[in-house]
Amino acid sequence: MALPTIPIPPPFYLFILLFPPLCSICFLLLQPPKATPPPSTLNPILTITMPENQNQGEVMWPRLVFNKLLRRPRGSYSFIADFPSTEMQLEVASLDDPISLNRRSNDQMDAQKYKLFVSTWNIGGIPPPDDLNLEDWLDTKNNSYDIYVLGFQEIVPLSARNILGPEKSTVAKKWNSLITATLNNSQSSTQRGRESKQGEKQKLHPVKQGTSEKSIMQDIRCIISKQMVGILVSVWVRGDLRRYIRHPSVSSTGCGVMGLLGNKGAVSVRFCLHETSFCFVCCHLASGGKEEDAMHRNSDAMQIFTRTSFPRRRPSLDLPQKILDHDRIIMLGDLNYRISLPEDKTRTLVEQKEWNILLEKDQLRGEVSEGRAFEGWHEGAIAFSPTYKYYPNSDAYHGCIQRKKGEKRRAPAWCDRILWRGKGLKQNLYDRCESRLSDHRPVRAIFTAVVDVPRTKNSLRSFFLSDRLDQIASDFDCYPMETVFWSSL
Repeated sequence: MALPTIPIPPPFYLFILLFPPLCSICFLLLQPPKATPPPSTLNPILTITMPENQNQGEVMWPRLVFNKLLRRPRGSYSFIADFPSTEMQLEVASLDDPISLNRRSNDQMDAQKYKLFVSTWNIGGIPPPDDLNLEDWLDTKNNSYDIYVLGFQEIVPLSARNILGPEKSTVAKKWNSLITATLNNSQSSTQRGRESKQGEKQKLHPVKQGTSEKSIMQDIRCIISKQMVGILVSVWVRGDLRRYIRHPSVSSTGCGVMGLLGNKGAVSVRFCLHETSFCFVCCHLASGGKEEDAMHRNSDAMQIFTRTSFPRRRPSLDLPQKILDHDRIIMLGDLNYRISLPEDKTRTLVEQKEWNILLEKDQLRGEVSEGRAFEGWHEGAIAFSPTYKYYPNSDAYHGCIQRKKGEKRRAPAWCDRILWRGKGLKQNLYDRCESRLSDHRPVRAIFTAVVDVPRTKNSLRSFFLSDRLDQIASDFDCYPMETVFWSSL
């Protein structure tokens, strides 16, 4: 007599069965440690308030876990912005002015080029030391850029407490403080070189009276900073550009534990500069050195493109909501794609610097060429060593030195990448930096971004002196200049 088969419950019912005990276990494991009673010598006010704060934290923990497991966004659309002066705080109100991206004809637009610095760095959970020098990484000794986009992964260890608990912003604030100091302290030296070319640079907009144009251009501040567990992305712009940035927004998408927690996933930021929309996707995809793990990374990328959606505060605004709807798109992060070769052969080819042979077996390029991922995306030529995995504070790849018992070996790979999509982006540089802070090396790219700028009265002066006026005059006897060429911001 055959034994009766027991039906296997579908994944949904399995999730319902496992959800209550999982929440209980998480609650027990992740409770904040009880505070020790303060000494009697402390301020009596502190003695009274500390137990109350502790009880509030204990109440919030299960709620945070419950929200994360059910994909309930808790502050996923909020971000931090840095506006240091009163004048700029007054201009913040204009960031969400009801101005949509009204597509004008080419005759109503000027093309303005901006220098864009983009970099990604997996920190490996190591907090930055106070004396960390970022000048080489941010290329501030001899160059300056209009926009900086900086993405980090694992700014905190990916422990259960950090994944399921509240966001720890202390490390993010420290990174932003170091970046602010580096970008602004270096501007005084690069500004002298810029002043020599001041006459060659066309001014699109006048500077307000009583404001030093030199001080505004030197002032580089953060317009967006957003963290999700270990992922941090921040956008920094030159002072005289901030007034022309509209509709900044963020969106966080978790793809980690259970396909939804933030140990893996992406933080996407977007804004509009003049009439052009930008979107930057800072991501950390699935890890793993097996061949089938590449499919998990492809799935994470697809989930990010599908699930990421920017909030629509006003339905009347015609703003892009999905990542691929934007004009200029850049993806940066620890994509985690490996090299499909035996470990020993990979190490030998890395020592011989046979990059072309290694890149033929690069998983990311293989998935793109087979049409399984990142259709329509571009990446610059790679002419630098693999960025993963190093011993901390060393130039030796992991596994080259005699390893400890039970320690996993990691073959070198180009895990950290920068991709772009859309017209109007030209990559001028793609390289890595040599900081030894973590087991990854930071990767950076420099772009020239073309932005559509509505023609103004100042730009008409150059138009009348150009050959375009003679060409139009030969085609039309009478042309309504006011209605075609005159447009306001």
